[in-house]
Amino acid sequence: MASPSTRGPVVSGDSAVRATGNLYHGGIMVNYRCNAACRHCLYACSPTRTPGYISRETMAEICGILRRGHIGSVHIGGGEPFLDFTGLVTAIAELKKADIDLDYVETNAFWARDDSRSREYVRTLKELGAGALCISLDPYHAEYVPYGLPLKLARLCDSEGLDYFLWKQQFLPSLSGLEALSVHSREELEKHLRPGYISATARDYGLRIGGRAINIEEEYGPSWPLAKLLRKAPACPDLLHTGHFHVDLEGCFIPPGCTGLRLPLAEAVDGIPPGKYPLFEALYEGGVAALLDLAAGRGFVPEPSYPSRCNLCFHIRAFLAGKGFAELDENHYKESLTYYSRRDCEDHHCDS
Repeated sequence: MASPSTRGPVVSGDSAVRATGNLYHGGIMVNYRCNAACRHCLYACSPTRTPGYISRETMAEICGILRRGHIGSVHIGGGEPFLDFTGLVTAIAELKKADIDLDYVETNAFWARDDSRSREYVRTLKELGAGALCISLDPYHAEYVPYGLPLKLARLCDSEGLDYFLWKQQFLPSLSGLEALSVHSREELEKHLRPGYISATARDYGLRIGGRAINIEEEYGPSWPLAKLLRKAPACPDLLHTGHFHVDLEGCFIPPGCTGLRLPLAEAVDGIPPGKYPLFEALYEGGVAALLDLAAGRGFVPEPSYPSRCNLCFHIRAFLAGKGFAELDENHYKESLTYYSRRDCEDHHCDS
């Protein structure tokens, strides 16, 4: 299938109806549940997220809309897709049925402890034509998954002929002096790497600030006066760009780099009726300044300063979540502030 000629956004039919038009590149989040709660997770996945996995019916519906958007391939992520391997196999089968290629499947490799199971999984993925495995490897994941497990999974992929890449392999030299089959606390990592490794890792990652990663920005970044952040604050038409969008297990479009917002994929592709999503509309047309005006009318009082406009936007949306805005994922904001927030800066570890 040919790649689309545009990367959105475009305007369809009625000029007041916003639509992505052609889709460029995206991923399907088969769940929000994860065995880890990494500091940098843009989607605020964790062991405490509501259980659930994408159904065959929802996957088939998503595939139909993706074909309408002229997309040729996607990746699969989460959450942790391998928490339900049967569900993962079903999702891959629906992609194949729709003639949509699978670029890769993301995983943190927690399941690679079990040699027999992991070999079975890798062989099954190869038979399904799963493309490749994107195996997470970085200091944030090392708090929850021993970094030796991604390496073990990589060796297994080599032996079974399944493509893979370590995301990101550049962190391996710095981790290599640690015990490979143990998880490591913030204190251990600060001692072995450097005291500012959390901030440095975000910078080396090229990390976009959103979701749980806002806590990194708040701990390490400078703050700017509210007036300066609002001065010439732009609109946010990127909310309908499709360079790296995601679709979640409920069939909702999540804009690239702006997690916590979501709209039905069909409406994002075919057209969003004016007035249906007032918060999204305010951001799309007027940016964070318009969003602040909307929130002020509902009792939001901003702090004197924030690290960035995106950080301000996050906190406004967190305040408005649960107050009748269908485009906000209330659980996203709760989970983003459950771990590592300013109110709870102690390390919070979850069972792997």
